[in-house]
Amino acid sequence: MPSRVNGTERRRCLLWRERRNATRPRERGAGGCDTFEEVAKSEDMRLERKTMEEQRPVQGQVQIKADEKELQGQYSNLVMIHHSLEEFTLNFIYIFPNGAQGKLLNSTIVSPGHAKRICRALVENISRYEAQFGPIKEAPEGGAPVPNVGFVQ
Repeated sequence: MPSRVNGTERRRCLLWRERRNATRPRERGAGGCDTFEEVAKSEDMRLERKTMEEQRPVQGQVQIKADEKELQGQYSNLVMIHHSLEEFTLNFIYIFPNGAQGKLLNSTIVSPGHAKRICRALVENISRYEAQFGPIKEAPEGGAPVPNVGFVQ
């Protein structure tokens, strides 16, 4: 037996009817349209298809997976950079407020070409930042001593 149609269900039925009239004769159920169960199932399938289409990567677009912890990021107040002929190593470190200890948060190794692209992107982003918020104040020369950092296990 067809379901009764309330306001929300009626809107779904009307949308359903408009969409379906172009392709097939109207099937009559409660209120002059398909049953609510049929409409709801169709609407759910349409939304599922839409969601799947939205999740499909655009051609040439890289999909990156990250969990919540990775998306939060980590604060680093010191970066040590080393290089060899074939790679640059960026060690992101957090020096604790007491200044006597620190923790290596991440060590990222990149090619020289990628290091240059990172440098160019940083320069561009710093320029945009300063245009929007004003000049970035750096510590005065000789103001804060450069920490003498060594790694321990």
